[in-house]
Amino acid sequence: MSLAAAMLTGCVSLAPPHEQPPLPVPASFPDANGNPASGENAASAALVGWKDYFTDPTLQTLIGEALDYNRDVRLAIQRVEEARAMYGIRRADQFPTIGVQADLARARVPADLSGVGRPVTGNQFQVGAGLASWELDFWGRVANLKEAALQNYLASDAARQAVTLTVIEQVANSYLGLRELDERIMLMNETIATREKSYRIFKRRYEVGSTSKLDLKQVETLWRQALALGAQLQQERATRVNALQVLVGKPVELPHKNVRLDDNAVMADLPAGLPSDLLANRPDIASAEFQLRAANANIGAARAEFFPKITLTGSFGTASAQLDSLFTGPSRAWSFGPTVSLPIFDMGRRTANLNVTKAQRDQAVTSYELAVQSAFRDVADAIAARQWLAEQVDALRATEQAQAERARLAQMRYDHGASPFLEVLDAQRDLLAAQQELVRTRRALLSSRVALYSALGGGGFRNDVATPSTAPAAPASGMPNPS
Repeated sequence: MSLAAAMLTGCVSLAPPHEQPPLPVPASFPDANGNPASGENAASAALVGWKDYFTDPTLQTLIGEALDYNRDVRLAIQRVEEARAMYGIRRADQFPTIGVQADLARARVPADLSGVGRPVTGNQFQVGAGLASWELDFWGRVANLKEAALQNYLASDAARQAVTLTVIEQVANSYLGLRELDERIMLMNETIATREKSYRIFKRRYEVGSTSKLDLKQVETLWRQALALGAQLQQERATRVNALQVLVGKPVELPHKNVRLDDNAVMADLPAGLPSDLLANRPDIASAEFQLRAANANIGAARAEFFPKITLTGSFGTASAQLDSLFTGPSRAWSFGPTVSLPIFDMGRRTANLNVTKAQRDQAVTSYELAVQSAFRDVADAIAARQWLAEQVDALRATEQAQAERARLAQMRYDHGASPFLEVLDAQRDLLAAQQELVRTRRALLSSRVALYSALGGGGFRNDVATPSTAPAAPASGMPNPS
């Protein structure tokens, strides 16, 4: 019984044990000043799902539709299904293949060959079940190939999660870009209306001789410049909508919003002080680790090629020259044939194959380390951007207020004849530039928070990985929205 169990399961695995490489990064992320962060309350950052993080209803709808219709996500799901099927093939190799076969043969032997001096016509009927060539996996070659296929499946599923997280980040940034343009267009429309009104006033003054033609043309120039910038912003918005539709995978309806974006109502915040072990939640790092495990299993399969390969073939059934006696009488027939094979001279093919798998394992280790280092930089950059952009927003708010006061005072000075209209023009230009720059920087600050969420793995994505024996089949046209 123990021998039968050994033959079925394989009694030896020649794969090297998996050892997770140490993280080639500091123990904690640096803060914006380059000092190690404390890491307090950081574990909660890995538990925030995208529906809890992105609180804007419109953004939630866009992300949900993108996860259903985005073609990159759909392609990633199809790759997972391919890897799942490959795992099924390798898993089936561990078990014997049994088939049923029925044969009918009728032959005529001429007289000079029959041995009885007359032609002989005979029939042969045969029915049986056969065992195809089945390898007894003493050295774990088949089991390691199955393990490699399983790890490749898990790596492809983690890669699917990485694509999902990337799509979430891209949709969020595209939406923020649209809201930035909406607010800038709203400010520009207010500016255009104000400058058009000023142009009508100055035109009337010029007609009655109370102002110069130079002042009139300066006001008109300022108005025309605002019109041109407004058209440029509208073009940029149309382009951004088209890009968002490609991301979502279907047409979207996003009318202009003539209200300022509430920065605190778009998304939640993540705690500061984020330890490096949170990188384990990133799906791209999980994918690299699964690929490393697959490389170790391939080494085990390559090592097993140096040992004898034992295969079994056999059949059992019944055979008879008469159909009516096929299942009666002494018609039982069987065959059994074990085969042992071991290449003796192959010009170093097996050794070279083993060296290939070892080199691939070394590449997998390096790829894992690169993924960790890249993830560490992503998080560190996002933390720095979040702090310094917040300071820029505060400074620009103060600048906008100062420029608004400057424009008011310049207008008063001009109205009282204390300064030329050129001073008013400069003040209004600088005010518009300050307003536009403040909106851009506020959007950049929100994008840095999106980048931080993405860099940390999006909250528990790794826990979404399931083995093929328990994971449900992925839908062909989309995927359920992870929470």
